[in-house]
Amino acid sequence: MNLLSRRTFLLGSGTALASYLAYELNTLRVISYTVPVRNLPTPFHGFTILHLSDLHQKRFGKNQARLLSLIKRYRYDMVALTGDLINRSRPQGDAALELVSGLGAKPLFFVNGNNEWDAAYLHGYRVTGLLSAAGVTILDNRAIPLTRGGEHVWIAGVDDPISGKERLTRALSGTKDSAPVILLAHSPILFPRAARAGVGLLLAGHTHGGQIRIPLVGALWAPDMGFLPPWDYGEFQRGETTLIVNGGLGESIFPIRFNMPPEIVLVTLIPLKGTAAV
Repeated sequence: MNLLSRRTFLLGSGTALASYLAYELNTLRVISYTVPVRNLPTPFHGFTILHLSDLHQKRFGKNQARLLSLIKRYRYDMVALTGDLINRSRPQGDAALELVSGLGAKPLFFVNGNNEWDAAYLHGYRVTGLLSAAGVTILDNRAIPLTRGGEHVWIAGVDDPISGKERLTRALSGTKDSAPVILLAHSPILFPRAARAGVGLLLAGHTHGGQIRIPLVGALWAPDMGFLPPWDYGEFQRGETTLIVNGGLGESIFPIRFNMPPEIVLVTLIPLKGTAAV
């Protein structure tokens, strides 16, 4: 290969890679899971949760139009927002509020991520007030009953584990009956403890699926979990506890995604076979 050919090849390869990376950054996908849950009340059979995470102030079109247009194609019964809607540097909540305001009259629940707390420490900026004013319930180490058809499940949330704000025991202290617990946390590192506590479903984010995923290997690294993290992305099972790790919508550190496009997640609950409804 002569010099001109090599230059042409390298230029073409570089252009193709840049185009692919730009495509990955801005192409949304929808991932669906069906999760069996013990003691799931009959009114919650088929109950679907829209799980969104790690927006990092990113916009998908003006006023999040492209993202919201995709979301509105699907049916869902509640929204779980598992942190890092803003960035620690130059935090602002407009992108998050544009998203929240377009999600319709559904129950919306939020737990803080490390970027929310970093923004508070570094800049005195707290997005929770804006979210609360927009109708979002902030789950700061507590649980509330979500009622449907006269029966309920528990929606619990812990504050950010990475920032040392998580109090799982406190969050679960009010869930005294046999109704299933759906737990929201920014990081999946709580998975073993959640399983020991009998949580039915844990929804988490934080890892971005590694942002760069190697086929047959997965994420090489995830923040606060190190190299080859055990719960980097997708669905995991421990006993009767299911963990779903959302790959997120935005990026941190580097604006790069490879084999891991931004995503929205839909989780549909079904009764665990062999158990009776509450």
